[in-house]
Amino acid sequence: MPASSPAALRPRRNPSQSRSMVTVDAIFQACIQVLLKEGMHRLTTTRVAERAGVSVGTLYQYYPNKQALLYAVLERHLNGVATAVETAALRAHHKPLETMVRAIVEAFVTAKIESIDEARALYGIASELACAELVTAASMKVGTALGAMLVTAPDARFKDIVVTSYMFATAMVGPTKAVLEEQAPPKLMRVLREQLTSLCLGYLQRESV
Repeated sequence: MPASSPAALRPRRNPSQSRSMVTVDAIFQACIQVLLKEGMHRLTTTRVAERAGVSVGTLYQYYPNKQALLYAVLERHLNGVATAVETAALRAHHKPLETMVRAIVEAFVTAKIESIDEARALYGIASELACAELVTAASMKVGTALGAMLVTAPDARFKDIVVTSYMFATAMVGPTKAVLEEQAPPKLMRVLREQLTSLCLGYLQRESV
């Protein structure tokens, strides 16, 4: 599936009423289900519409093609994870560093695990779409939130808060991706939060000046 320009991937319209929001949510859920069952290259708007219980014409009212639909589903997922981390970071201001790290790890892992099918389905499509702006926007949102939180830590100070925040966020992504893609030992799922907390806290403590 060739990558399209970000402008071409934008929806034709956004849902504004409760009924249309329910319709779009059904389309999104159907898209995830078809991705998991059929794979990205066998996914079609017809299959998604059938699974969602809507007509193809209804789907096309919002998304002109399957690339635009996938882009929208990926955007919602990234925004959901970023918002969860942002909210947790705001609540953790002025808390000890360890409390901060535990709060962020919990928020990040929970956001991924609660939508585990969605996360697994979407990891494989990111490289197929022109989604760099989505990933960058979500990363900036997370990095800004982490930086604003870390500078309030009463028991730590950091020389380069931008780099430190970036590394903190990135350290959570790799192991979580491996777990969700079932590339890591199965038992890691059970201890993922504690392992990520240990990893991130150790890094931040070493970087603290």
